[in-house]
Amino acid sequence: MKRIVILISGRGSNMQAIVERCAEEAWPAEVVAVLSNRPDAAGLAWAAARGIATAVVDHKAFARREDFDAAMVRAIDVHRPDLLLLAGFMRILGADAVERYAGRFLNIHPSLLPAFPGLHTHRRALEAGCQVVGATVHFVTPQLDHGPIVMQAAVPVHPGDDEHALAARVLKSEHVIYPLAVRWFCEGALELGADGRVRHRGGASQVLI
Repeated sequence: MKRIVILISGRGSNMQAIVERCAEEAWPAEVVAVLSNRPDAAGLAWAAARGIATAVVDHKAFARREDFDAAMVRAIDVHRPDLLLLAGFMRILGADAVERYAGRFLNIHPSLLPAFPGLHTHRRALEAGCQVVGATVHFVTPQLDHGPIVMQAAVPVHPGDDEHALAARVLKSEHVIYPLAVRWFCEGALELGADGRVRHRGGASQVLI
């Protein structure tokens, strides 16, 4: 049984999708804790109401990022995670913290990486005239939004879209591919090749169109 810890900064809609899908589909896994850098993160109450352990490591309490990272690592390691997930966690962890969980640390980003890493992805995609955008589940590495890709979803841009409408449509695809990628990890279905590419051992499609 894989132990999952999820980091959030807000309402944690991807966290909610993962918790619900884990229970509905009886994964060989359990979300054992939800942690946040913000005490007002709405997702903490949602998780606590479902009996999931929660904790806050407020980044504002630390003058140095290294000290915040160390405190967050301690809070994570209390729960002995087999898998660590970022789900709208709006802090960048340093290389030491990231490498501690190498190979068992996933994130979802609202673009078709390597396009548009970082913030304001939907605005930038619209400004660039993209006809198709999407979301990417990837392993976390010290290089921001550039880890090995597990799965992607393609989402068409509609005439008249603004960044908010586009973000809402992309988020729906995130709620599909992130739980699926997490399930694959927990089932041992993912393989990272020597070429740096992630493959599904059973040949399942890693693209949602």
